[in-house]
Amino acid sequence: MIKKILFFTIYLITFYSFSQEQYYNDVDLTLTGIELKDELATKIIATHTTVLEYTSSGPDVWDATKATDEYTTNTDEVVLFYGWEEGSDDDVTNDISRDKDLQDSGSGDEFVWNREHVFPKSLADPVLDTDVPGPATDSHHLRAADRTRNSTRNNRKYGSGSGNSDFSTDTYSGSSGTNTPAWYPGDEWKGDAARMIMYMYVRYGDVCLPSAVGVGSSEFTPDDMIDLFLQWNVEDPVSQIEMNRNTYHEDTSNYAAQGNRNPFIDNPYLATRIWGGDSAEDLWGIYTGSDTEAPTVPMNIVLSNITNTTIDVSWDASTDNESVAGYNVYVDGTLTKQVTTTSVTIENLASNTTYAFSVLAKDIINNQSALSTPVNGTTLADNEAPTAPTNLVASNATDSSFKITWDAATDNVAVTEYDVYLDGAFNTTTTDLTYTFSGLTADTSYSSYVIAKDAVGNESTQSETVTIDLVSGGTGAASELFFSEYVEPDGGNNKALEIVNLTGATVSLAGYSIKKQSNGAGDWIDEFDISTGSVTSIVPGDVFVIIHEGADDATLVQEADLTRESSDDTNYASPINFNGNDPIGLFKNGVLIDIIGDLDGGSGNAFALNTTLRRNSDVSSPNTTYDAQGEWTSYAANTFEDIGQFTTTLSTKDNELQDVFNLYPNPIDGETLFINTSEDLDIRIYSVLGELLKTQKVSTFNNEINIENLNSGIYIIKLSSGSKSTSQKIIKL
Repeated sequence: MIKKILFFTIYLITFYSFSQEQYYNDVDLTLTGIELKDELATKIIATHTTVLEYTSSGPDVWDATKATDEYTTNTDEVVLFYGWEEGSDDDVTNDISRDKDLQDSGSGDEFVWNREHVFPKSLADPVLDTDVPGPATDSHHLRAADRTRNSTRNNRKYGSGSGNSDFSTDTYSGSSGTNTPAWYPGDEWKGDAARMIMYMYVRYGDVCLPSAVGVGSSEFTPDDMIDLFLQWNVEDPVSQIEMNRNTYHEDTSNYAAQGNRNPFIDNPYLATRIWGGDSAEDLWGIYTGSDTEAPTVPMNIVLSNITNTTIDVSWDASTDNESVAGYNVYVDGTLTKQVTTTSVTIENLASNTTYAFSVLAKDIINNQSALSTPVNGTTLADNEAPTAPTNLVASNATDSSFKITWDAATDNVAVTEYDVYLDGAFNTTTTDLTYTFSGLTADTSYSSYVIAKDAVGNESTQSETVTIDLVSGGTGAASELFFSEYVEPDGGNNKALEIVNLTGATVSLAGYSIKKQSNGAGDWIDEFDISTGSVTSIVPGDVFVIIHEGADDATLVQEADLTRESSDDTNYASPINFNGNDPIGLFKNGVLIDIIGDLDGGSGNAFALNTTLRRNSDVSSPNTTYDAQGEWTSYAANTFEDIGQFTTTLSTKDNELQDVFNLYPNPIDGETLFINTSEDLDIRIYSVLGELLKTQKVSTFNNEINIENLNSGIYIIKLSSGSKSTSQKIIKL
């Protein structure tokens, strides 16, 4: 019986290999590199005769997925991507299969499955739109997946890992900041994921770059393919379900077939032939079976032109029974360069450090010689310190913070970092040319200087020292924090809220929270404490931005101060998963202080569907009644460029102080502002963002204010005398 089964399996594989090779009869399979990639692209594009819709009454992605992902053990079910377990535990999200009829209809049932975009829509360029048949609806990268597990993956890039699907130890700059965890699909699925991404790249080109969807390097490939997917393609062989998917889609007599195949399922070695790396399976046997002889080992490794950071490596050419295709160069056992010549310059080495260099040769079939005997070389010592940073400037003073900026230092090798000092004591190290001190004390003078360092720790002399005074901010233009922007896109999770501080003083976020009223009815729900992130206060004139974890717009991610995690525990990032008819409230110690949307407006009141809302510049206080016409301006969906800043024009209200002074000239074409006054005044000048720029006292006998350090633009001047105060806009030409 076992022999019969084995014979039948061999027969199926032989038949499958024969049928798929027929599909490539008009493809020149002797090509390599980008030429082969282009040939395969031409083939799969030409045979993609049916472009499926995402959801429709005719053949769509649901129909294709039910057919291609059918579970062989139970044909009434579909296999779930990322799953691994037969349902014997209490966790339904890790199940390996699910009833076909439990497709996601928006019912909220935890047992439903949906369609996983293995290449996330939001990581494509432009973002993929399921309303437009094309890459977003290409069934070759859509797999059945448990809805909750799919949501947990969200739009995360893929990263390395082991075992079952889970978050990767690799991180990248994404929705959760610079250390966003990537996603590992699981040992059973990583090869499938890699081959689907390879297909999408070949089929749609730069729209679907592997480097945009995985954490890895494209250093050793001729384009944007990364080593992570080449590795997965080698480590996880083609599965039966992958073969079934190709067989279904080539046969256009099938109800929802596209007509084309995924070449990397048919033969994983095609990826090796295009992009290099370790050899994957050659299911056709037409490559690896034709030449089994490796080139000779490279000889006479010579090191020359040694500097602080570079060493030239050269060697004698290897020989081969066919031809030598190239060489891999290793530094301390790590692949560092791939070349077709017999010499290379190794760069970015550390000074005064010994390295071991070795080389191997490879032929066109990827047969590889043994490594050459390592040859050691030592880079020159670096004893030269960087120059001192110059043009140190202190600015953006508030009652608790200020910023310093400086010009880059230079070095014979490279400046790697800067040590920042506050009042003569070491404060922090940064690679930037700016740093903001926070948590300082009002009405205090501070000094700062900076020292540049190189990779081996040589230190420059210190920069010049700058001094700045922090002054109490007073009452400012507002008495409380309030919402300044609301972003609700026309699809996806690029959702954001912005809160502004115009109080004139630093405000701690302790006690502040966000809630929503779902569909404009019922109680306030899903409270989110906004003091739980790394940013715990807002300085005067600054804004605080909260985004959805699934947000991927570069501006939103860059400006975010806090990210709402999307999980079961947070009701999928609620309340930052609003949908245009969910009123959003800002609360302080449980009391509503500001609102976006009409409370109790009902589900039909889509006050901000697919809309960006910005608070008008003359608003200077929160409002617990939503005033769409009087306080907000609407912008088109996916308008993100203004997030992270709020321009305000502080209102000028007549009071008794207006009668005691006269300010001139305005606009100011010069360096001096004059204030004729009948009593002593405290003067504060703010940027339009509320940043305190200058303070001074004026009187009848001392009425000049030097503004030569202010750039051309609009400013707010606040004049105070005792309990009386007023503000006015001034313009410097």
